[in-house]
Amino acid sequence: MNEDLERRVSLAVDYFMEGFGCCQSVVLAFSDLYGLDAQLAKRVSAGFGGGVGRLRMMCGAVSALVILSGLDSGQTEGSDRAGKSACYKLVQDLLSRSKEANGSLTCAELLGLKGPAPAGDYVASERTKEYYKTRPCAAKVESAARIFAEYLHEKKYEKND
Repeated sequence: MNEDLERRVSLAVDYFMEGFGCCQSVVLAFSDLYGLDAQLAKRVSAGFGGGVGRLRMMCGAVSALVILSGLDSGQTEGSDRAGKSACYKLVQDLLSRSKEANGSLTCAELLGLKGPAPAGDYVASERTKEYYKTRPCAAKVESAARIFAEYLHEKKYEKND
């Protein structure tokens, strides 16, 4: 993998350590490749934190893979079934890679919780040293960023064949 893609993986982790959510961190690391400015990238991806709105459903880092798939290969015309199908294929491939690497796509499972959080539990956790010690989130952010970087590397390599 090239130096730029490795830098983006590190950047995703840095964003997380600065206090951005898992999804925001991964999307921010790649958003410029798609002409998406940082402020809009932060807003578009903000609600996916904590396993979608802190409900502990699909992992935010995994949700970033879905957003980035749409930016990379999403359809732009309503009647473009081939484009939609290509995007779905990419989403399924990237999520399969993530599940294989991490054992689950679900935030609650990755955190070792017994299920989704109840609605109304929306207060974001304070980011302290203890928070970072007890959460696998930085590693999941790195994993998702690496999966997307590897996809981009493979895509470029395949184009050059």
